[in-house]
Amino acid sequence: MANQQPSLDLMFQALADPSRRSIVERLCAGPASVSELAQPLAMSLPSVMQHLQLLEGSGLIRSEKVGRVRTCRLEPEALSAAETWINERRVLMERKLDRLGEYLRATAGDEDED
Repeated sequence: MANQQPSLDLMFQALADPSRRSIVERLCAGPASVSELAQPLAMSLPSVMQHLQLLEGSGLIRSEKVGRVRTCRLEPEALSAAETWINERRVLMERKLDRLGEYLRATAGDEDED
């Protein structure tokens, strides 16, 4: 997992911005051109391109240019690394909470005896 840390850092950095999350949301519906992705965003095309470059650099999307049209696609495998990391943390926290619950149940029985 240690060798995945830099890519996870880039992925979480990319997902930290609401505009980039919006782009990822849109790409969940299927591939889209840069102009389609830019249309709902209140920013210039060069700004959208910077967001797309960051998303591509993080591995979340892939783009290809055919003629004058650049089309972007989501890379779902990249999201699985973030999902795995989050799920591992969730499992650890659930285990801790389960142990706390067991402890509280055990100590509640001790208080009843007093």
